Amino acid sequence: MYWIIAKYALTAAVVVLVSEVAKRSDKLGGLVAALPMITILSLIWLYVERQSAEKIANHAWYTFWYVVPTLPMFLAFPALLSRIGFWPTLLACVVITIVCFALFALLVRRFGIELL
Repeated sequence: MYWIIAKYALTAAVVVLVSEVAKRSDKLGGLVAALPMITILSLIWLYVERQSAEKIANHAWYTFWYVVPTLPMFLAFPALLSRIGFWPTLLACVVITIVCFALFALLVRRFGIELL
């Protein structure tokens, strides 16, 4: 039980760190947010919990493929924010990400990569 609480606390601390850094510097906040800290923590948690090397490697592999279709959201968000406001922009970006993911999954399936 203590282990799960420690994992939650450390993972939450990363999110708080990103938001606090972003308050002070847009560029530094973006850089810190772009670092794969959650993925690195996840890989550490899997390793410490004695998951197989195959499971850890698969996690890193699929993380890469799941990140790619999220990238258009980061371009759409600043373009939409001043036009339609925060919440509609956030919702639009979720829809954009879902559509991009579905299209990307269909595309990479042709190369033998199953994401769905």
